[in-house]
Amino acid sequence: MNDMDEIVQEFLVESHENLDQLDRDLVALERDPQSRERLSSIFRTIHTIKGTSGFLAFSELEKVTHAGESLLSRLRDGKLHLTAEVTTGLLTMVDAVRRLLADIERTGAEAEHDHTGLIADLVALQERAAMAPAEQRTPAPRLGDLLIQTGRATEDDVHFAIREQEIGDRRHIGEILVEQGVLEPGEVAEMLGQQGDQFPQRSIYESTLRVDVALLDELMNLVGELVLTRNQIAANIVDSGDAVLLRASQRLNAIATDLQSGVMRARMQQINIVWQKIPRVVRDICVAVGKTVAVEMEGQDTELDKTIIEAINAPLTHIVRNAVDHGIEAADVRLAAGKQVEGKVKLSARHESGSVTIEISDDGGGIDIDRVKATALKNGLVNPVDLAAMTEDDIKALVFLPGFSTAESITNVSGRGVGMDVVRNNIEKIGGSIELRSASGLGTTVVIKIPLTLAIMPALSVSAGGHRYAIPQANLLELIRLEPEEAATDIQTIHDAPVFRLRDELLPLVYLHERLGIASARRDSDPFFIAVLQADDREFGLVVDVIEDTQEIVVKPLQKQISGIDVFAGATIFGDGSVSLILDVIAMSAQARRRTAVGPAPAQLAASRDKMLITNIGAHRRLAVPLSGVTRLEQLPATALETVGDREMLQYRGAIIPMARVSDVVHDSDPVAIDVEAPLQVVVYRRGERTVGLVVNEILDIVEEAAVVSADSAAAGIATTLVLGDRITELLDVHAAIIAADPEFFADETAGAAR
Repeated sequence: MNDMDEIVQEFLVESHENLDQLDRDLVALERDPQSRERLSSIFRTIHTIKGTSGFLAFSELEKVTHAGESLLSRLRDGKLHLTAEVTTGLLTMVDAVRRLLADIERTGAEAEHDHTGLIADLVALQERAAMAPAEQRTPAPRLGDLLIQTGRATEDDVHFAIREQEIGDRRHIGEILVEQGVLEPGEVAEMLGQQGDQFPQRSIYESTLRVDVALLDELMNLVGELVLTRNQIAANIVDSGDAVLLRASQRLNAIATDLQSGVMRARMQQINIVWQKIPRVVRDICVAVGKTVAVEMEGQDTELDKTIIEAINAPLTHIVRNAVDHGIEAADVRLAAGKQVEGKVKLSARHESGSVTIEISDDGGGIDIDRVKATALKNGLVNPVDLAAMTEDDIKALVFLPGFSTAESITNVSGRGVGMDVVRNNIEKIGGSIELRSASGLGTTVVIKIPLTLAIMPALSVSAGGHRYAIPQANLLELIRLEPEEAATDIQTIHDAPVFRLRDELLPLVYLHERLGIASARRDSDPFFIAVLQADDREFGLVVDVIEDTQEIVVKPLQKQISGIDVFAGATIFGDGSVSLILDVIAMSAQARRRTAVGPAPAQLAASRDKMLITNIGAHRRLAVPLSGVTRLEQLPATALETVGDREMLQYRGAIIPMARVSDVVHDSDPVAIDVEAPLQVVVYRRGERTVGLVVNEILDIVEEAAVVSADSAAAGIATTLVLGDRITELLDVHAAIIAADPEFFADETAGAAR
């Protein structure tokens, strides 16, 4: 690389940094047009880019920045008034500069772009934005502001001196005010000293050093190798009994730890690297949709590894766009709700227990549950019966399903089918989780939890089938040891899915050796070990042969031959030199959900509180019928049922309604003895003009308590299995039962969803 190439590269790096700052400064200046300091900073930045581009013979770049500089010069001199139109013009100029810089970086030269229209617009803005001279005073220079702030001079005194300068007085403000008797000469010297103290003598570029990211990555890899070597040495020296080597090993451990910490700090970046683009994004969306939204930020100095920063850039931007476009209401709606016209989007970040929590909240209307339900039905993402059984949190979680979008048309802002499902996938890829919190009329908060780094992490070593594996400790909740006799009673199988009763809740289990397709090394007399893991706010138990120890591991990427296997997230080398694979906890959690359907999925009633009618089917089976959609419970004479063709009907309240026996719907192969003369227990459902009745066996109880979901069911007529009152109870598939009585009961709703 020759000297000129190095100059161009340095120019590109510095200019890109300056452009990001320009976006923030221009948006901030629009809110505070009187900030002379910020305006001067913007002017200096554009002036620097213009001057350097002229030196490097980038003529198009020089023309564009010259037009912007001229407009900024008139703003700085107080001859123009900053308007939204002027701000938009300057931001458009910044975008053009960014495109030209990208061309130079890619090809080494400016690409063919026609900027005559942009330059003409910037020139025209110099005339259109002119303001009357009497409307505003020329902002006071830095010394003038300091005199006013300290009470040494009034605002009128300072502006008198400025007017004297404008009409030809070449003296400094301090000299003019001394002559007017406002200040003493000594006070001027004192103020000038304070003024100098306010600004650093050393620029940021002089106090920092740019390092290529590739070099940092190489250093990180070398530190990782050093950590592995340290672990191997430490494992062998303990057994040697050599006190000198042991002390040297301890010193090596301290040095390696400090070096690792230093390199990690060098890779850390403030989250503001991502957030600094947000005000510009919000402003552009507001212009497009006609809204006014303020951005607040808290915790901008929170640091994360560069790889994490890069991974969350797009998801955070998408969430903010959603907040402004979908969350914040239109001005008339906000006024009607008693809110201020200007909406608010707040971003906050903080460190918590070795991870980072990011919250993006808005003060909009919150998630419209009814609209989410209608959209999910319209797009065929959920069926009506499953939707009716879902809790409010479950319904909110539907926004994470692929293809979910409430946008009615495709625009530059939204409606392109790239939604919150992509956001969640990107967050989960880096070991994070995402959660929605919303209150009607008050707004929505998106909570993201992500690790600090992906390079080095503490992990639990386990084994299955004689092979060692690593589990990221960030996903580990607790460890459980069961003796064989305990496992025989506490581990149950429900519809071919193993579960463990943990503190009155059923924990779905995944056997590691089965998941890997290998034979277990555990003997019948050996204890069971369960690692309780959490991924995406869902818990499951991983059954392993042996639980070993915890140590820091260096994450190595998988080779392409096995990178497609979703069981593994990477590889590492333990202290004894053995290679081990790192388990992908998120992928295993997904398998546990598929087998046992734990969590807020459409077909479950996880941890819901609903009245349940408990009846019996078979000699040893209990059936729960949810009463939330029931119109009435009736007890009728056994002779009330009449057979018409092959169907049973009932004369009920002046109408003839179809009936179905629940025992037939669930294919009861072991029925209990029923007194044919005993009264019928009938559960009545009504929807619009249609009514059906379900005949249940003896009603044992009606309960209202937390229902712990355990497993989906492959049995006919059964939706899932619950634990109610410490008893395993099957939940009736109400949709299937009603359809058995009246196939057209949901016809209009199904047709509406199809449309």
